[in-house]
Amino acid sequence: MPTSKIITNWKNNVYDAVYWLEGEEPFYIDQVVEYAEKHLLAEAEQAFNLTIFYGKDADWTQVLNACKRYPVFAEKQVVILKEAQHMGQIEKLLSYIENPLRSTIFIVAHKDKNVDGRSALAKALKTKAVVVSTKKMYDNKLPEWVMNWVAERGYQISPKAVQIIVDHIGNDLSRIQNELEKLIVNLGDRKKMTEDDIEKYIGISKEYNAFEFQDAVAQKNFSKAIKMIQYFESNNKAAPIQLILPTLYAFFSKLYAIYGLGTSDERRIASEVGIPPFLVKNYSAAARHYAYGKVEHILLLIQEYNLRVIGINNADNTDGDMLKELVIKIMDTASK
Repeated sequence: MPTSKIITNWKNNVYDAVYWLEGEEPFYIDQVVEYAEKHLLAEAEQAFNLTIFYGKDADWTQVLNACKRYPVFAEKQVVILKEAQHMGQIEKLLSYIENPLRSTIFIVAHKDKNVDGRSALAKALKTKAVVVSTKKMYDNKLPEWVMNWVAERGYQISPKAVQIIVDHIGNDLSRIQNELEKLIVNLGDRKKMTEDDIEKYIGISKEYNAFEFQDAVAQKNFSKAIKMIQYFESNNKAAPIQLILPTLYAFFSKLYAIYGLGTSDERRIASEVGIPPFLVKNYSAAARHYAYGKVEHILLLIQEYNLRVIGINNADNTDGDMLKELVIKIMDTASK
């Protein structure tokens, strides 16, 4: 069941006895837990009927005893077990999950991994609980996620602003949401977020960032790329090399995949390679500078420099020096 459906059900006073939230993406797990903590009980009921445990500090017997209590001056009580993956003997929860109290809403947040599907606990959860298994969002899904998040709140955001955010932040959905909420607060009566807003309120330069650097390399604009590297050298938080190299690698990987498709159909490219439709033209333009065989060599180059960043075969070069070397080699490689 999607986490949004769980919250919708709660708003409509539809409750199950046990909710098991697990997996690699903490954002959706945190959404459900936060709503349960703040909204499932009236404020006056929370003092006696809301119990929160943390897996590292909790004993399974304490958790079970809390779940078996009856609510005080209320129809229901809420028991939340956070960071359940750190609790010892978690399988001991099985006895309660097989026979839960209807007056208790028991919510377990088991982050980072799933319960062993072969275990008795996992088998009981399938029939006795609402189970949500989350997966880390793929990078190519982030632009769409950002646009949908913004649209659901009645706002718009420029495609370039989206790309700047996701390239700079990565797939940390909680952080992306925090930054977008900051933007909304500062927009006033305006309904569209722009690159200027990103620069002013989030602090990501609209001219000097990983996305613009990638674009300069893709367009084989040597002078712009070197100018940006010089900026990064004096503003090391703007786009560290640990951010730039994965961004470049992702770009050329997608360009390599586009060559493999053997089509110029933009819709098909966007769908099969996982590129936002508004960016397909960027890749088509890059293909005019970088031939198929050259792209493979560029990917190997980026991998080589990634190893140098972590200290393998690195002759004490600065990050700026390595980026300059890489750009020279990429653009030389691009020659046909």
